[in-house]
Amino acid sequence: MTYPGLAGRMVVVTGAAGGQGAAEALLLAASGARVVAVDLQAQVPEVFAAGDRSDPSGPPVSYRRLDVTDEDAWQRLARDLAAELQGNPLRALVNNAGITHRARLGETRRDDWDRVLAVNLTGPMLGMQALAPLMGPGSSILNIGSSAALTAHYTAAYTASKWGLRGLTQVAATEYGPRGIRVNALHPGFIETEMTRGAPPAMREAQLTLTPLERLGRVEEVAELAAFLCSDAAAYIAGAEIPVDGGFASAGGSKYMSDSIRDASTSAALRPTLVAMLHKLD
Repeated sequence: MTYPGLAGRMVVVTGAAGGQGAAEALLLAASGARVVAVDLQAQVPEVFAAGDRSDPSGPPVSYRRLDVTDEDAWQRLARDLAAELQGNPLRALVNNAGITHRARLGETRRDDWDRVLAVNLTGPMLGMQALAPLMGPGSSILNIGSSAALTAHYTAAYTASKWGLRGLTQVAATEYGPRGIRVNALHPGFIETEMTRGAPPAMREAQLTLTPLERLGRVEEVAELAAFLCSDAAAYIAGAEIPVDGGFASAGGSKYMSDSIRDASTSAALRPTLVAMLHKLD
């Protein structure tokens, strides 16, 4: 599937060396966009090398090193893109870069707190400041949040950064809307990536227990919605926050309660039969 309004247009995706970011970059390129993928590593990621792309017939992905916490680096990128755009507007910015820190509030050190907020919240702010001036009517900014931004997740710094990103998204949607620039947030749940593979087994098991669809998500499922929100198909969607989490956030833990009540009821219904069987054995 391709998405309208992206062909030949430039899109920037941060945190694109792997996982969700790479999937988003590849799908946008498959829709004809000129994708500029940025991340911390110096070498071009293998996923963007010739022959490794999911759609070899589409435009290639251009990779550049960028630290999203570096304001000067953002300004350099803006100048480079302005020269390449030659007066045409930048189509989209996908603020995907993010890091986690799995620690409770009482165990969170100040340097870890600062590091997480610098990448997850300050990074998108710097990106919008630098690249929004290159945008025009029909352009799109997409901030990748998390289901942790919709719940009281235990990861203190990560959760705070993603809740902050929700507020920043709404401010940006209000400020840039009159210029025809749409700003939205997408909130993935537990998606299978390199970052989530390091989660404790107990966390994965609990996530499945609390998720109505009873499975983890795939990066392609996040990328599909990201491409849609960057395209003309979402031309009247602004200030929206859309979960991609298998129903996790909306269920609010009620799935566990419902399953527990069902299991208890089933056990109660079977108890007379089990008692009768035991009497026969006696």
